[in-house]
Amino acid sequence: MPRTMQEIIDHADTLARRFEDHEPGSAGVRDARALAAIRAAVMDRSTGERQLAQAVDAARAEGHPWSAIGAMLGTSGEAAPQRYGRRQAA
Repeated sequence: MPRTMQEIIDHADTLARRFEDHEPGSAGVRDARALAAIRAAVMDRSTGERQLAQAVDAARAEGHPWSAIGAMLGTSGEAAPQRYGRRQAA
């Protein structure tokens, strides 16, 4: 263990060189692009769901019936309020 100031500085220089010269092996390294794509898709879906819920709230506030909203959602007028009717307004 270094004791003097010079020994500490020399030791720090040695560690810095080891760090700078280190070349990690490729074993165990994986390409994370697929994981990044999943995260981006989840974020996009979250944004889309939020926008969709806001649009449904706006349509209801304008007096559009659940049957029309359901048709735009690709579902029935009965299913639409089950998914979007019990939300608290954001």
